[in-house]
Amino acid sequence: MTAGIKGYTFLLSFVLIVPSFAQLNVTPLTVYDSAAKKIDWTTAAKKHKWFSPYIMPAMLIGYGLTGLENDGLQNLNFEIKEELYTEHIHRNNHLDNYLQFSPALAVYSLNVLGIKGRHNFIDRTGIYLLSNLILNTTCQVTKTITHIQRPDGSSFTSFPSGHTSEAFASAEFLRQEYRDVSPWYGIAGYAVAATTGYFRMYNNKHWLSDVVAGAGVGIISTKISYWVYPHLKKVLFKNKASDTYVMPSYSNGSFGVGMLKVF
Repeated sequence: MTAGIKGYTFLLSFVLIVPSFAQLNVTPLTVYDSAAKKIDWTTAAKKHKWFSPYIMPAMLIGYGLTGLENDGLQNLNFEIKEELYTEHIHRNNHLDNYLQFSPALAVYSLNVLGIKGRHNFIDRTGIYLLSNLILNTTCQVTKTITHIQRPDGSSFTSFPSGHTSEAFASAEFLRQEYRDVSPWYGIAGYAVAATTGYFRMYNNKHWLSDVVAGAGVGIISTKISYWVYPHLKKVLFKNKASDTYVMPSYSNGSFGVGMLKVF
């Protein structure tokens, strides 16, 4: 196994395991600083409760941005490409086109089966649409600014991976809706998202740094959506009951409007 594959295995495990086990509410370890003063990370996390959920996705995005200029990370990108595609050229599959939406589809399927999540149909759909607005806008703007060529040379819209962003946004959506039911729903969603990222590289459509950054964008988009949506709902409807909801949407470079109506 080459150094590149070892590096990819570590990063894939990081992307998959860290956000999944974060929902298990494991008490952080107590450590000591250089002055031998005890640091209680649980207390520290509570003091910065609003910020702590964004640390991990911010790290993923930071890795991707660093990979745009860092020679070592770029070499790792090329090593991964060689192992997954150049040395074993194959016909691409289209599983990633469907896997990216699977965790979100699971949210609605579980509700149909009677396993209720945190929100009703209207609210969870509004949250999901808002998440997609954030991630698609972020991805499209960033792709235009960075102008990174895809591994297969097909275009200069490689960074970050939109499919991976969607997959991890959907996985976080599933985790948020069912975290109080069982952590395994979120773990399964993240497993599917990580698989989507793998297939983007397997199909020679993205570099590793694209996929890692895309994961961060997706996760943080959904987290922001869960925070913003209740405030947006109050502003739009002033706490009045409504059976019609209008939400902006953005996909594949096009803006639109989504409307939800309960009959």
